[in-house]
Amino acid sequence: MKKIRSICVYCGSSPGRDPLYVGAAHTLGKAMAEAGLRLVYGGGGKGIMGAVASSISAAGGTVIGVIPRFLITKEATEAALARLDELVVTEDMHTRKHRMFEESDAFVALPGGIGTLEEIVEMMTWAQLGRHDKPIVLANIGGFWSPMMKLLDHMKGEGFLHTAQKIAPLVIDDAAEIVPTLLRMQGEPHVTDEGNASAIERM
Repeated sequence: MKKIRSICVYCGSSPGRDPLYVGAAHTLGKAMAEAGLRLVYGGGGKGIMGAVASSISAAGGTVIGVIPRFLITKEATEAALARLDELVVTEDMHTRKHRMFEESDAFVALPGGIGTLEEIVEMMTWAQLGRHDKPIVLANIGGFWSPMMKLLDHMKGEGFLHTAQKIAPLVIDDAAEIVPTLLRMQGEPHVTDEGNASAIERM
């Protein structure tokens, strides 16, 4: 596994009902900054998304925001844009996701909605196709991702996940353990198939 320098964090643009979610974002952001890890995220300034970015900035870390042009006025506040070390504006969502993938060495999903789910599942799909072996973490704050893990177990049991080992995410309940766990994994061997070279572009 290559050295982890940047972590892509997927999360909600709303704070959610449980204060634990925003608290986890602050914990993760501070830990990333202290470890010298760059945040790659969707560029928004609200909710959990804004919390993780502001925490990294406050702790002296580096933040790159990747956002499609049509979402700038909806999700990116002036304060959020001001704290970015780099802003990448894309023309569409597909280009945004691919750029975030290219900029990142690992992926973490904090609690969020359908967009967060779609983004982390796409990274799992690409891993299953053998297109990357970057770590994928489900930050299971307050058991948020437990229903998804049950669904994956159900899919496996029904014979739809033939390479389940490739998409098995790390499930970490405590946000404070995410960065240490990822850093411990550096240098560990990981075997992956080559997959279809055009798979990502076609998805």
